[in-house]
Order: sequence, then structure tokens, then C-alpha cells
Amino acid sequence: MAAQRSSAPSAAPDLPALGGRRSSYRERVADALRAALIAGELRPGEVYSAPTLAARFGVSATPVREAMLDLAKEGLVDTVPNKGFRVTEVSEKQLDEYTHIRSLVEIPTVVRLATTADPVSLEALRPAAREIVTAAAAGDLIAYVEADIRFHLGLLALAGNAHLVEVVGDLRKRSRLYGLDALVRAGRLEDSAREHLELLDALLERDERAVHAVMTRHLGHVRGMWAAP
Repeated sequence: MAAQRSSAPSAAPDLPALGGRRSSYRERVADALRAALIAGELRPGEVYSAPTLAARFGVSATPVREAMLDLAKEGLVDTVPNKGFRVTEVSEKQLDEYTHIRSLVEIPTVVRLATTADPVSLEALRPAAREIVTAAAAGDLIAYVEADIRFHLGLLALAGNAHLVEVVGDLRKRSRLYGLDALVRAGRLEDSAREHLELLDALLERDERAVHAVMTRHLGHVRGMWAAP
């Protein structure tokens, strides 16, 4: 399996727009930082300066500083005077709470989609599901995270509740997936990735029981496999 994406600076046009939304440049810089946080490339407790991060992502320091202030408002980082920003640590208790809330919200919502979602809209998510599998096979954590967020938030959006999508998006940011790189080393990331295709197939077959089983197993990975620092 290939190594995860290099930390060398990337060109500005490659900055991700997590969830597939149209974003301002500042928001895209923030998304790139969020993706690095989720993939564990920016580590809890570590302090990063805006110029250092700017060099890493191939952008100027100003949008990075502004984006990090946005992340500070979300509780993802803390400002450290005259030094930069420290990535906040998430306790085991917090991770359990975030996962519990997600299970209460996401599982029943997705199960209902088995009977309410338009098959064409569901099938439109298949390219993102395949991107997740491709990224997993390559060990590309940032691409995995980008496609994973696009898939899951796109799926939840089919329920027609924008506030639900916002809440789950926030929970995903806050829980982060510190141990995602460990899945790559253990060779287990592809199994988790393929569950997205399995979920789509169950939804298209209108099999509520199978959808519930896949969603329960999939969310279980967040705590069981991805959350450990």
C-alpha cells in the first residue's frame, strides 16, 4: 500500500472543499487544515505557526492565520500568543459522547432513506464512495477524508434537513480521526472504505435491516479503530 500523502506544500487550486460545497479561499484553506487535523497530520498538543503551515500548504500566511482563527472558534485549536496555534486534544469521554450522538442521529436518518431516497440521488453518491476506496488503497488519508465527508454529508442531505447535516458535520470535525493512519499501517482501511459501497447497495435494495447493520458497524469503527491517538 502506498504511503499517505506527502506533507510537501500543495498548489492552492488543490485545496479541498470538504463536503463538496462552494467555498471562499479562506474557507478552502480552513478545509485543508481540517482535513490535516482529521487525518492526524496535525497532532494534538502540538503548536504550529501560521508561516509554517502556509509553507506546508503552498499558500500565504494571512489566509492560514484567518482560517486558524475560524478553527479556534470551533474548538479545534487554541491560540498560543506569539507562537501560533495548538491543536486541542479530545478526551476519550468526549470521543464517546460525539460517537453516541452521531449514532443517535445518523443511523435512524440513513435507515429512513432506504424507503424515502430517490434511487438516482443515491446512485449519484457512488463516485464519492469509489473515491473513498481508491484513496484507501493508495493510503491517501487526505483524499480519503475529503471523499468520506462528501459522501456522508451528501447522503444525510437527502433527508432534507440542513441543520442535521450541519450538526453531524460539526461532530465529525470535533471527533477527528486521530488513528486513521494506523488503519493504513494495519491494512484495514480498505475494509472500512468498501462499507460505503455496501451501504449504497443496501439503500438501493430498500433493505432497512441491512442499512442499519452497515451503519452500526461503520460508526463503530470511528470509536473502535479510528479514535485512538
